[in-house]
Amino acid sequence: MLDVPTGHPGHPPLGAPTAFLAWAARGAWPTLLLGCLLASVVSLAGAAVPLVLGTALDSGLADGVSTRLLWLALALVGIGLLSAVATSVGHAAEVGGWLHGAFSASRLVGHHVTRTGPAIGEELPTGEVVSAVANDSFQVGNVLELLPAFVGGLVGYLAVAVYMLQQSPTLGVVVALGLPVVTVVVSFLIKPLQARQKEQRDAAGRLATLATDTVSGLRILRGIGGEDVFAERYRAQSQRVRRAGVRVAGLSSVLEALQILLPGLFVACVVWLGARLAITGEISPGQLVTFYGFTAYLSEPLRWVTQFINFLTRGRVAARKITGVLSVTPEAGTLAESEAADSLPRPAVPSTPGALVDTLTGLSPRPGALTAVVTPRPGEAEAVAGRLGRLDDRSSTEVLLDGVPLRELPLAEVRHRVVVASSTPQLFTGPLRAALDAREDGLDDATLLRALHTADAHDVLESLPEGLDGEITEKGRSLSGGQRQRVALARALLTEPQVLVLVEPTSAVDAHTEARIAARLAEYRRGRTTVVLTASPLVLEHADDVVLLDDGVVHAHGRHRELLARAAAGEPDAQAYHAVVGRSLTTEVV
Repeated sequence: MLDVPTGHPGHPPLGAPTAFLAWAARGAWPTLLLGCLLASVVSLAGAAVPLVLGTALDSGLADGVSTRLLWLALALVGIGLLSAVATSVGHAAEVGGWLHGAFSASRLVGHHVTRTGPAIGEELPTGEVVSAVANDSFQVGNVLELLPAFVGGLVGYLAVAVYMLQQSPTLGVVVALGLPVVTVVVSFLIKPLQARQKEQRDAAGRLATLATDTVSGLRILRGIGGEDVFAERYRAQSQRVRRAGVRVAGLSSVLEALQILLPGLFVACVVWLGARLAITGEISPGQLVTFYGFTAYLSEPLRWVTQFINFLTRGRVAARKITGVLSVTPEAGTLAESEAADSLPRPAVPSTPGALVDTLTGLSPRPGALTAVVTPRPGEAEAVAGRLGRLDDRSSTEVLLDGVPLRELPLAEVRHRVVVASSTPQLFTGPLRAALDAREDGLDDATLLRALHTADAHDVLESLPEGLDGEITEKGRSLSGGQRQRVALARALLTEPQVLVLVEPTSAVDAHTEARIAARLAEYRRGRTTVVLTASPLVLEHADDVVLLDDGVVHAHGRHRELLARAAAGEPDAQAYHAVVGRSLTTEVV
């Protein structure tokens, strides 16, 4: 019944939230069509019960127990069975609509985030993205779930209104006009409810952002004693969410009460008017029972309609938030280029050393060698890595790869030829084997073990009873910080790119481990271009070339010991280099 598509979920319109909801509904049209048909059957069956009862009453009063009365009794049984079957299958269709709407929206956001990369974090708080998946997608599902009931309610209402107009124009007009009036009165609460729901949604998004930021920086907060400050901020924002929720609940309770009160008053009015018509002989007792049953029955379609309007209001608020996330454009390449790459063969990585040149800074790592780049500020190192890997088209305009500007190469080719491993890598839940084989090349055990040896991650392998098939928990929490960093380094090595850019790959390990990694890294990557952004003397010692980059310009380059010697001789640029790395040295240059 529910065919959830694979790959990219599609391209919804982002101009209006209602258009997004309509796009989501079109994606599930077979399930929704079946749900609407079955909901209409259930609604018409419910309307048929008062009609058969009224007809049976008139037949019994006129003829007593007769064949016609027995057939009418059997008809009631048949209507009950039909309603039961249609209700059960229809509920499955409604749940299918919810699943399609909710999970299509969440998959759409997840797929978009993987294509836009860091641009999401720069334009939107983390909590907005989290809430779009955890809350807003569910609201989209609720709209699709209630849509069949809404359609069925309208079908039942129209059928009853037409019948009553034919049998008694007076009662028919009252019913035909009364229920819409009740719906309009209830709808006056929708706009203020929508405003309060938006206020609560915004507050919840800020709370989620605060929570994710606090969790990600918990170790730092504990180190500087800032836990209490952030806990107080979270507590204050949580109270804002609570107050906004109370405001929404207050108005929602009024709406729910009116959904019961107004139809009840309406039923009382119709019963009073029908009784007067029965007394005067304008309608029969059976028709009075039928009209009363119709009026009581119509309160259910009215509830479906008002409930759908309520969920539609929430769905529009959620859709606006989702389209806000989907409107973020990637910093490198285009969404169309990224999506087209999914269906194309994987670009081949040249076997030649990559000649990478950053004409903006003057950085030109020697092809096939290990080049260490030293910067006095960590933020500058991240910026250089982003430019070399074309993580941001605005800053990668001057970078050439084998003489070709990175901007002119397909983004998929750049991603396979140049790999950037950041200083804060992420690991995901799953076997260690899958965590290492990021490109799903089906690497054999010997290849995986060689990369782990280079990253000096043998202790990670020993800590998992199943070895390479051992499970890593979410974000690698079962590993220490140094172990996570070394597994991420092995993963980066196994991508086997033409150019590998590593940002502080040994910042979380001890000196002995760092020395081993530096020596093995140089051997593992021999013949291919490797750029390591670090100020660690243990890594610099094994670099084929060391470059000092400051204020976006290359100031000095050479071997590590050569630069130290030049610093001792009084060369200003070399002394600037020593000033950066000297904090890690045991001796000072006189």
